[in-house]
This record gives sequence, structure tokens and C-alpha cells, in this order.
Amino acid sequence: MSGTSYWEEESFLKNIDYTVIGSGIVGLTCALELRRLNPNSKIIILERGFLPTGASTKNAGFTCFGSPSELLDDLSNSEEEKVFNLVENRVKGLSKLRNLVGDRNMNYQEYGSYELFNDVSLYENCIAKLGYLNKQLQNTFKANTFEKFSNPENFGLDKNSLLIKNNFEGQIDTGKMMRELLRLTRVANIEILNGFDVQSFQAEKHHWEVHNNQTIVKTSKLILCNNAFASKFFPEFDLKPARAQVLITKPIEGLKLKGCFHMDQGYYYFRNVGTRVLFGGGRNIDFKGEETFEMITSEKIQKELRCLLKTKILPNQDFEIEKTWVGIMGIGTTKSTHIKELKEGLFCAVRMGGMGIALGANVGEEVARLASEK
Repeated sequence: MSGTSYWEEESFLKNIDYTVIGSGIVGLTCALELRRLNPNSKIIILERGFLPTGASTKNAGFTCFGSPSELLDDLSNSEEEKVFNLVENRVKGLSKLRNLVGDRNMNYQEYGSYELFNDVSLYENCIAKLGYLNKQLQNTFKANTFEKFSNPENFGLDKNSLLIKNNFEGQIDTGKMMRELLRLTRVANIEILNGFDVQSFQAEKHHWEVHNNQTIVKTSKLILCNNAFASKFFPEFDLKPARAQVLITKPIEGLKLKGCFHMDQGYYYFRNVGTRVLFGGGRNIDFKGEETFEMITSEKIQKELRCLLKTKILPNQDFEIEKTWVGIMGIGTTKSTHIKELKEGLFCAVRMGGMGIALGANVGEEVARLASEK
């Protein structure tokens, strides 16, 4: 290994107490909690990109907990207690993120959210279950969460569109949120080594060694906060990548759309960003094809997004697409997060299930406490 100097190795790569892999929401909040619990420790973060690479800066900026159809689908596959406990954890995680970053610093707006239905029978089933869902969520939100919404034309949607409102979901500026977390990390004297693409790691007698193509980091404890990318090192994890396709329009004059919208059990989602419309999803068109780490768009899915944008979201309205991109989520057969000590001194906090904004801060703090206690 000849890629680094003596000075670099002594100052940056040796005698490290905690090394976090991944500088997304989970990795940064983990590092910040480690600093709070261990004020004199040497803490570093390894990030393969020049910016956080997975989903934390590439998502749609939804602070969501679950739409009616999504929750009912979860209830058909999981125990009632687990489903609503997960909602509670999403709410707690968002509260921690808001307290840490500050609403103004990430432009948090609680406009509410709406589920838009294409399937009349699914809509009627959800309407019939609103009372049940509101009762189950009463302790969490202290008021009715969901209600029927009867004025779709307020948002420029077709007057016959079927909507259910969530009174407590909101939206953020993802870039501003991450910029503030990065600032807090620097203030806490935590080094972030960008461009460090971890190739492997191994346990030595009293430490872990983390390798890339040029050098080795030696650390007492190692924490994987790189979500789906952790499965590259542990294929046996119940964890796989789920690529999310996103597009955003140029500014639209007279745009009425305001708030966050879910469609088709959460597989599609759209919102306003000022006078632009951001639209993402479509993984259900090609589940297998989207189980990939490739950070490239799919023409098949992007074409469907454009079609739905024209027919369902912005009918009879001209628009131009300004930019498209993708993010990589981590999902499993269950929606529960995966937080544990894998081996002595090796920990992981992964599998956000597409709810990283809501869950991330809570997950990061939890794994930091686990690593500090061991």
C-alpha cells in the first residue's frame, strides 16, 4: 500500500476509536451521538462519494410515516403491534432529526400529505378503514391522522380524483438538511474521508482494518451505516438494494400543487418544490431490474413517470423536465430496521425500507449507543 504518506497515516488513518462507513443521515447522526457519548474519542467517517452516495441526498424529501393503503398492506403481512410500533419509531426519528437540524435549516413544512387513488375499490376499502387506522394512531398523533379530501381541483388535479389526506406528514429540503448535518459533524471534530471506497475489512487482534485500493484504516470499532451497500459485505443479510427513479420539472407558472402525494401503495410519490413538481417511484414496474447498485436511470420507468405526470398530476398543463436522477434504498422481507453487533467491535445499522428521513436519526443514535456500551 503506497498511496499515502507517513504523515497521512499517522494523522488520519491510525489510532481511531470509531469508524463509521457511510455519511448519510444514519452515519452522521451515529457519529454525532458517538461524540456526545465519547467526547475524547477519535471518530472518522468513510464515504465513497464526494457527497453522500446512497439515498440521503437523492430522495424526494418526504417526512412520511405510511399512507392508508400502505399501512393496510403492511397489516396484511405483519402483526398489528409491529406495524404501528414502526409508525411510532418513524415519528420519533423525525422528531430527533428536527431537534438536531432545526426546521428552518432544512425548510421543514408540515403541509400534510395526500394519497391519490387510481383503483376505486382500493380507495373505498381505505375509506372504510379510516376509523380503525385513526384509532390505532391516536396515541401517536393525539388527533385523527387521516380524513377524506374532496377538493382535488385545489391542486390542479382532475375533479374526479380520489384523495385521502394525512394531516401530519410534511416535506423538507434534503440538500439543506444534509448540509447542516455535515456542518454539525465538522463542529464536533469528526473527520469525513470522502472518496474512500471500502473494498474489504477484517478483524485483527485488537482492532479492525478497513481497506480500499490505496490504504488501510485501523480502528477499534467499525460501524456500517451504508444501508443497502452493506449487503456487498454480508450477502446473507435480509437486505437488498432498491433503486428509486426521480425527476423534477422546470418552474411551472401558476402551479397549484402543494404538499406531498402518494400513489399506488407508495410506489409513486410526488410533491411541489416551490413551483416545480418532483415525481419519483415506479419500482413496481420492474422489481428485479431495480434491485441494483447502478446509479443510472431506467428509460422504461422514466417514460412511465412522464406519462403519469402528464395524465394524472399535471393534466392539461405544459411542463418541461429539468433533471432526472436515482437513489439506492435498502429493503428486506420485513420493514424493520437491522441494528446489531455482528462480531466483536463490528456493528451495523441498515434497512430503512425507504423511510430513511423518518427513521435515520433514531437508528443512528441507537447503533451509537450500542457501540459505546460494548
